[in-house]
Amino acid sequence: MNQLIVQWIEAYPTLLEYQNLIIASINTLLIFMLAAIVYVVAKRIVVGLLNKVISKTDSKLDDVLVKRRVFERLSLLAPSIIAYKLMPFALTAYPTLANIAESAVLIYSILIATLAIDAVIAAFTDIYHTFSVSKRIPVQSFVQVARLLLYFLAIILIISLLIGESPLKLFAGLGAMTAVLMLVFKDPILGFVAGLQLSYNKMVNLGDWVDIPQHKASGDILEIGLTTVKVQNFDNTITTVPTQALINESFKNWRGMQESAGRRIKRALYIDITSISFCDEERMSRYAKIDFIKEYLNKKQRELDEHNATFNLNESLVNGRRITNIGTFRAYILAYLKNHPMINQKLTLLVRQLATADSGVPIEIYAFSADKNWANYEAIQADIFDHLFAAAGEFDLRLFQRPSGADVSAMTDNLLRQR
Repeated sequence: MNQLIVQWIEAYPTLLEYQNLIIASINTLLIFMLAAIVYVVAKRIVVGLLNKVISKTDSKLDDVLVKRRVFERLSLLAPSIIAYKLMPFALTAYPTLANIAESAVLIYSILIATLAIDAVIAAFTDIYHTFSVSKRIPVQSFVQVARLLLYFLAIILIISLLIGESPLKLFAGLGAMTAVLMLVFKDPILGFVAGLQLSYNKMVNLGDWVDIPQHKASGDILEIGLTTVKVQNFDNTITTVPTQALINESFKNWRGMQESAGRRIKRALYIDITSISFCDEERMSRYAKIDFIKEYLNKKQRELDEHNATFNLNESLVNGRRITNIGTFRAYILAYLKNHPMINQKLTLLVRQLATADSGVPIEIYAFSADKNWANYEAIQADIFDHLFAAAGEFDLRLFQRPSGADVSAMTDNLLRQR
């Protein structure tokens, strides 16, 4: 090729002075044209053919490589290979320029290779997320570390080319700057260590419902990154929490509830103490009509009659043991819950009386809803307490509540009528 160019230049004696420049320029132009042709062939034909083959396969995993444009980025390396191999011959007369061009091509190749590897990492992450294990072992923080190291290595290689030194010397020099690097990369280092602890101890998984009161976060974990954890709150806002905060601070993970057989109901009714009394025959006959406690009342009455007869304690209600309306109500609540279709009978189920307070006598229900869905759980809980609020009056009990404006108004009207 050079001989043809020289023959053409010799036909024009005025160009002999610029012979080397013309030869270098024409060769460089031809190399760029050849590189462009190679790029078009690599992208349009080779990559296009690969994409068609992948689209026809049954597996969807290789589609991720197309989505992340891995092959397209690799096709950008083809022209750089051509330029790197041929440019020294095109610029033989200009060795300094040849070295600069060679370095430029190498820098371009490093950038393209970095982008291609980054796309492969992204594709691997997408493929990993298609498996169920990704929720138990999140790798987002490790992926971010890999990307950070990838770009850090690329920067070192580019700098070494620009200054003409070995990358090993740069790494040796960075060793002396360890303290500075530790300060600059403090958050990524702490986040990486925290991510290791979170993954190893299985403290949180993607999709876990967590409460982090220090950061006002309550919702599902969307992403566990190198430096931050994203939590989507139930109002659809997103709270960003430092990854190390999950190690250094306390938080509540509801995964145990979600994986269990039920969701806990733990709530109390407050009984007005003045409405608690012994049960007379009229009440007993009325309560005996309630199906859930009919058997309980018969058994309890026989037990108490035998006890009182043994010690001859039948003259007064306060002598011996007697059935009370609040005790009968507790028995009714327990029987009602045992027959409720949405209460898991295999988990703890109890009705207990707590310490008396200024708000009355608390009767606490401790049970587990069989349906863990939040909306359904709240509906089940509300239905149970709606029924119990209404049923308390059937046992001659009053539920405690602080006086409202209507109560004060009624008391005032009664006082005025009495006058």
